[in-house]
Amino acid sequence: RLFLNSAVISMSSVVAATALGALAAFALAKLRFRGRELLFRLMLPLMVIPPVVLLVPQYKMMSAIGLVGSPLSVIVIYVGIMLPFTVYLLRNFFAALPDELLEAALLDGCGTFTMFWRVVLPLSGPALMTAGVVNFVFAWNELLIALVFLQNETSRTLVVGLTVFQSRFSLDVPVLMAGLTIATIPVLLVYLFGQRFLVRGLLAGSGK
Repeated sequence: RLFLNSAVISMSSVVAATALGALAAFALAKLRFRGRELLFRLMLPLMVIPPVVLLVPQYKMMSAIGLVGSPLSVIVIYVGIMLPFTVYLLRNFFAALPDELLEAALLDGCGTFTMFWRVVLPLSGPALMTAGVVNFVFAWNELLIALVFLQNETSRTLVVGLTVFQSRFSLDVPVLMAGLTIATIPVLLVYLFGQRFLVRGLLAGSGK
């Protein structure tokens, strides 16, 4: 049950953050509108704000709308934390794509979203995979937010569940080590699957 909760929360957060981040990054990289650079520069400091600083206002907000204890509250918070890095990474990659390619798509009758879906995304595999791997590792291993917001035993994630294996006066080391091993396997598999994209994705657009 804990493993399933972690999988659902992590995958939902990664998919939502990557989808929203890709749309925002494309707009900031290729669409012309007033305040584009200012908006991008205001977003950059969000990457260095520690999540613990936002914990109290986040809890008050989620409590006010009745989402404390629901996995949705953690998913929403994770997406908010992941978005600045995702937008920054994908924006640099999209900015490196030649404008002539997009202009050719427009001449062929593509609208803005069709151009994004059929031209930009197929060329962005390394950057999308890099964002997905980094975000998945964060969501799977995150403890503090999940511990505060997921107070029901049925909604806890695997990392939170591991903390209940130890009490004040006892510690079942074999069970704890087995749980940590299980918690490590998905992260290891995701990294092994996406490692060939990581370097390409992180360096994408660095020369722009």
